[in-house]
Amino acid sequence: MKAVIPAAGLGSRFLPATKAQPKEMLPVLDKPAIQYIVEEALEAGVDEVIIVNSRDKKSIEDQFSPHDALVEHLRGVGKDRYADAVEHAGALPVSFVYQDEPLGLGHAVHVAAPETGDDMFFVMLGDVLVPENGICQKMREVSKAHGDASVIAVLPVSDDEVSRFGIIGGENLGDGVWKVTEMIEKPALEDAPSNLASFGRYLLSPKVMELLATTKPGAGGEIQLTDALVSLLDHEDMYALVIDPRDGYDTGTVPSWIAANVAQAMKDPKIAAYLKETVGPLFA
Repeated sequence: MKAVIPAAGLGSRFLPATKAQPKEMLPVLDKPAIQYIVEEALEAGVDEVIIVNSRDKKSIEDQFSPHDALVEHLRGVGKDRYADAVEHAGALPVSFVYQDEPLGLGHAVHVAAPETGDDMFFVMLGDVLVPENGICQKMREVSKAHGDASVIAVLPVSDDEVSRFGIIGGENLGDGVWKVTEMIEKPALEDAPSNLASFGRYLLSPKVMELLATTKPGAGGEIQLTDALVSLLDHEDMYALVIDPRDGYDTGTVPSWIAANVAQAMKDPKIAAYLKETVGPLFA
């Protein structure tokens, strides 16, 4: 199974920081955000990660390429831990395809169609982190339990956030699983069928690639993945897995990226103690 990570966007919400550095390469502690997502996919049993890149974002490709000279230098000065980390990143099974025009998320996913073939595949958005929580493996289990159906991760959101997301409606089957009967992209609150918003992880049938090939531009004049998923409901069953808000971080805005860093930092006792001492008083 393969995973597709769309990463060709401009990252305009982080300008000027992303003028010369892709937002996917912004660090969460000591690793770029996109590396967490690649590792998450591999831990879920994915055998290859396909990054849909822009040709201007060479640093993403550099991150996942071997750098023998740097490794040799680090080992020569006794920094084996860092050398190991550089070797690890360069050895991950990552390949690249290119989205040459910014025509939307659905278009970006469809660019990878020759690589995913006739198999199910993950789509993992590059500005959503769900580290160490096994979300993708749980999605695979739900899919298997329902005849290899497509599964999307969803997250409860507040009323004032509903209009920012794709919202699902359907039947609550229990244990955090819903059978999806409708999806609406960024609805007004009064039109929303629930408060469950899609949250950056999709396990999809190959039928989705077929549907994306004929999906017309929708919201914003772009080809939307949500529109293809709505069409999928006319052909196949689809399910949703509700995740705990504490299990994931949206790194797509400056405040949420800072929050993701703090949350990850607090898992390290030494860093947590340092933060409590240095910035803790600011929140007293």
